[in-house]
Amino acid sequence: MTTFVIVGGGLAGAKAAETLRAEGFTGEIVLFGDESEVPYERPPLSKDYLLGKKPRESAYVHPAEWYAANSVDLRTGVSVAAIERPTHTVIVEPSAHGGASPPVSPPGGTQHYDKLLLATGAAPRRLDIPGEALDGVRTLRKLPDSDALRAEFTRGRRVVIVGSGWIGLETAAAASIAGCQVTVIEPQPTPLYYAIGPELGAVFTVLHQAHGVEFRFGETAAEFHGDAAGRVGSVLTSSGTVLPADVAIVAIGAGPNDGLARGAGLELSNGVVTDSALRTSDPDIYAAGDVACSFLPLLGTHVRVEHWSNALNGGPAAARSMLGQEVEYNRVPYFYTDQYDLGMECSGLPSPGAYDQVVYRGDRATLEFIAFWLAGGRLIAGMNVNVWDVTDDIQSLIRSNRTLDPSRLADPAIPLADV
Repeated sequence: MTTFVIVGGGLAGAKAAETLRAEGFTGEIVLFGDESEVPYERPPLSKDYLLGKKPRESAYVHPAEWYAANSVDLRTGVSVAAIERPTHTVIVEPSAHGGASPPVSPPGGTQHYDKLLLATGAAPRRLDIPGEALDGVRTLRKLPDSDALRAEFTRGRRVVIVGSGWIGLETAAAASIAGCQVTVIEPQPTPLYYAIGPELGAVFTVLHQAHGVEFRFGETAAEFHGDAAGRVGSVLTSSGTVLPADVAIVAIGAGPNDGLARGAGLELSNGVVTDSALRTSDPDIYAAGDVACSFLPLLGTHVRVEHWSNALNGGPAAARSMLGQEVEYNRVPYFYTDQYDLGMECSGLPSPGAYDQVVYRGDRATLEFIAFWLAGGRLIAGMNVNVWDVTDDIQSLIRSNRTLDPSRLADPAIPLADV
């Protein structure tokens, strides 16, 4: 029997398994996840689940019983330790995150594959400064991390967040809503500097300041200091300021979990390199989601995109490619956030240096607007803030690669489809 193995029990891996069955694959599917949980999505961990608005099960990609019902051999609490490419096998062992289900026996067992998908995701970057191992110094990547922060976020507690990317700001919003005193340390002049540039970063500065969040721009964390109980008690910044802290969150981005691919000798460059069909340098191994640095024809280069939509769509694309279908994964990068009363969707990658003009449609003061990033008159990204049902039009304009008239982009009387 043909066996497809998926390494990684997150959204990309689970959606790949779902797609294999939907496309009529009748062979064996083995899905390894190193956590004890069934596969789950990560956005709720910093949004509705962290805020206590949704139950734990709302994060699950499928109900627990779905895997057996669809003949997917889900093995939770199991790590893949190595890939043996010449023999098409993987070496497995119990994970440090919990007992394997079913148990791995004997430890160091093997599993054959005909095709292999790496959907191993990413891991939070660490600071490597004194005190980072103290109790109360947190990161946010997994359900237990979100559980811990839910318990920490109680009224009056002092929360210091290192980094103001999406995770940093979403946890800042959740902590503020819970009544915590929140301080964010950020070396750049605005939050989200590398994600959306300083112009739109300033919008999020004002938003959070209106909810009592303090920013310390131009600073980094130098040390975490413990209290008498051995928990974090304060954070020393690069300016010499000591910030009292009952909990500290390190939110400085994530790096690809590419160690397995590295050990197997696959091509790497900021993740596992793939072509536009999500094939790695080994024709029987594929990669999708946060770990994959894939060629995107739309941009003409390889990119690694960590956002939810890339896992949601990349897993199914990889599955179809594994089945031998003609696949060109060429989606416009897309991400979203919810903070306080602000809801936002962004299409494209508007990092500093990629654009030369920002055009606005609507009212930034009331947080109902669309921002357009242009390079040489061509749209490279668009963000709709509390404005809905325009993502398809924005993405069509990006794909058109046309030179656009900024005045028409800014005019709300002109439908985006007619710009």
